[in-house]
Amino acid sequence: MYSTSDFRKGLKVTFKGEPYVIVDFLHVKPGKGGAFIRTKLKSLVSGRVLDETFRSGEKLERPDLEEKSVQYLYYDAHDGYVFMDKETYEHIHLTEDQVGASKNFMQENMDLYVNFYRGSPIGLDLPITVNLEVTRSEPGVRGDTASGASKPATLSTGHTVQVPLFINEGDILKIDTRTGEYIERVKG
Repeated sequence: MYSTSDFRKGLKVTFKGEPYVIVDFLHVKPGKGGAFIRTKLKSLVSGRVLDETFRSGEKLERPDLEEKSVQYLYYDAHDGYVFMDKETYEHIHLTEDQVGASKNFMQENMDLYVNFYRGSPIGLDLPITVNLEVTRSEPGVRGDTASGASKPATLSTGHTVQVPLFINEGDILKIDTRTGEYIERVKG
């Protein structure tokens, strides 16, 4: 059981008999009355998003999810995203909707986890950070660093992030998969 004090982005809970993930939350303590928590919940099955309010101290159950360690193999327009179960070597297929924004950080042969609900794959969990190569970036303008300026850089997955001006093509960057933001240059 999770209490409202355990709420955080990415926490998976059961709400109305279905697994949801907390996308966003806000703890509100009004001048009169008890505190409450406003949440934005995304269904792991249907993908719909709900705005719900919980009183402080309410409890939600853990969802009955099975997690399998898999390796990302490839994307195919007909089959979707194809993963291999690392224990049984069975192929698992996920649709574009099930993968969602995670596709911006996935590389072939990457290890991650697929979540199953009642025997069917419903989504995946990436590592918190990934290292990706910069494939395209404009050169920084010399002398423009005092303002903490940034520029767009395209990563090997095709995703674009804002990076400091000193980042060049070919650099390897550490990216936070939860926010999609640049953390640091790993190698360059």
